[in-house]
Amino acid sequence: MERERFVEIVAEVLDALPKRFRRRIDNVAVLVEDMPAEQRPRPGRPHANPSRPRQLLLGVFVGVPATRKSVFNLPAGPDHIILYQKNIEAVCRDEREIRHQIRQTVMHELGHYFGMTEDQLRDV
Repeated sequence: MERERFVEIVAEVLDALPKRFRRRIDNVAVLVEDMPAEQRPRPGRPHANPSRPRQLLLGVFVGVPATRKSVFNLPAGPDHIILYQKNIEAVCRDEREIRHQIRQTVMHELGHYFGMTEDQLRDV
């Protein structure tokens, strides 16, 4: 999928979030990258063993959870969520699944923004 179309879907997903939820999100950017740096092939580094599949990282929240912010913290730029396009595409068969996975990933990473742990997010 072209990056432009992927970004359009991300924007549509964000616009479709419930208003009561969107109002609580403050200063969070959503970025799209191909894949995490540690997954990118590097010259002289052997490629991953295909017989040992690993779970792909689809997104990550980078920042300070809202529950840990303080007026005494100096802002270091906006918190942000990174979506990894190639990894999301790798686990999806078509645009409908990509849209669903983007929504799931954004919701998961926003959970971290709101201070939820992985265990709490699994229970949701």
